[in-house]
Amino acid sequence: MAQAGTRATILGHPRGLAVLFLTEMWERFSYYGMRALLIFYLTKHFLFADSPAYGIFAGYTALVYIAPIIGGFVADRYLGFRRAILVGGILIMFGHFGMAFEGAPAVADAAGRVSRDGLSLQVMYFSLALIVTGTGLLKANISSIVGSLYDEGDRRRDAGFTIFYMGINVGAFLAPLACGWLGETYGWSYGFGAAGVGMALGLVVFVTGRRWLEGQGEPPDPAALRRRVFAGLTLEQTVIGCCVLTPVPIWILVQNSEVVGGLLGVAGGLAILAVVVYAAMKLERVARDRIFALLILLPFHSLFWAFFEQTGTSIALFADRAVDLHLFGLTVEPAQIQAINPLCIILFAPVVAAIWVGLDRYGREPHIPAKFALGLAQIGIGFFMFVAGIKFAGEGQRVAFLWLVLGYLFHSTGELCISPVGLSAATKLSPGKIAGLMMGVWFLSNAFANYGAGLIAMTSSIDRAPGAGVAVGEALPVYGAMFQSVAWVALASAAVLLVLSPLLKRLMHGVR
Repeated sequence: MAQAGTRATILGHPRGLAVLFLTEMWERFSYYGMRALLIFYLTKHFLFADSPAYGIFAGYTALVYIAPIIGGFVADRYLGFRRAILVGGILIMFGHFGMAFEGAPAVADAAGRVSRDGLSLQVMYFSLALIVTGTGLLKANISSIVGSLYDEGDRRRDAGFTIFYMGINVGAFLAPLACGWLGETYGWSYGFGAAGVGMALGLVVFVTGRRWLEGQGEPPDPAALRRRVFAGLTLEQTVIGCCVLTPVPIWILVQNSEVVGGLLGVAGGLAILAVVVYAAMKLERVARDRIFALLILLPFHSLFWAFFEQTGTSIALFADRAVDLHLFGLTVEPAQIQAINPLCIILFAPVVAAIWVGLDRYGREPHIPAKFALGLAQIGIGFFMFVAGIKFAGEGQRVAFLWLVLGYLFHSTGELCISPVGLSAATKLSPGKIAGLMMGVWFLSNAFANYGAGLIAMTSSIDRAPGAGVAVGEALPVYGAMFQSVAWVALASAAVLLVLSPLLKRLMHGVR
């Protein structure tokens, strides 16, 4: 295996980074392309009312964040990162192609009873289960290979992850534009099919670029994988077989979001209890204090993402039903608005990073709790932008597109204060003995957030006959009330976190 210092490079970084950049870019293209269409597919094609559509979306996205905990274990213990990514990518690709099987659209009779194509509905649920399983295997492990491309202490590591993170946002930016336009202009199958093609391109890059990974991400014990363990199958075949069968129970869960919520509550509660007990019993005082600081930050982290993830549900339907989507003579499809956030991230990430560096030079860079509070305050301001747009709209008139852009701008700058900072905090504050457990708890906090996002979105549900449109005058007060409530809660949470900041700084013992 080549040492990092002697490896061939591209622009000063290991060639493998280019492979992983493009693989992740196309995987995120597939994920965000499908995600941009999902709420519209549920409400327009299958004629689900708002609340059940939000429930399906919430259950699916919560499972997406639970799955990497299992996917990381499978890679660490058995398959290695590279094989896990390959299997995951194949499952994701088939999941997106399955979503392209749309079947006949649902129809509603005069009494409001909806008749849906049962086969296409179940194909959709199973396709979502395939994507959940595949994302768990891929998402948990591709970042680990990025890290392994650099030796310990290599100063290029942080820059490498920054480049990799840009790949995520490039894919997230292009996906709603392409898949959203295809899905809403030519048909759902075209949009979902494009997402599947995106993942296929990512697999091609990953497989053909294997040699550039220079042996990174291989199984921990290749010889053990060849051992026959069950019905003549090798351990590798058995593990992969289990991965292929995993979508079956997930298929059931996707159809029962309330069960996902119950399991999430039990699993999350037990995991957090385990961390607290372990910290209290086994760790020395500084490590224990840091764990408690992280546990205090967790609910604020979840709250931010529960508000942020309205972008795929309530904000998406708000844009469709109540925003004037004409811009510079062009008509923007509702699904395409989800490209605004990654575009803002691409444009402003270097600016925010430069601000932190500049403040640090003068000893003024905010501590982690203050950055979290800034993130919560900005997402609150973003929702107030939506509220202002509603108030400035004339009676029965659509909201100007500019207000939507301003809201997304504040959401994105808030994300830059929490997303990279939160992940960094989780690694810095977690002692090595339970670092893996703490990262699992961190993933669970994201799952809580996505499930909570669905519950919040349900408060903006609008009762209507199946398949009927929603009048602008009916939509504006409903979304205005919900957005205003979210904005005030976000600002209040930011204030509470600022009050707690001195305590949290003491518990962190110098971690910034």
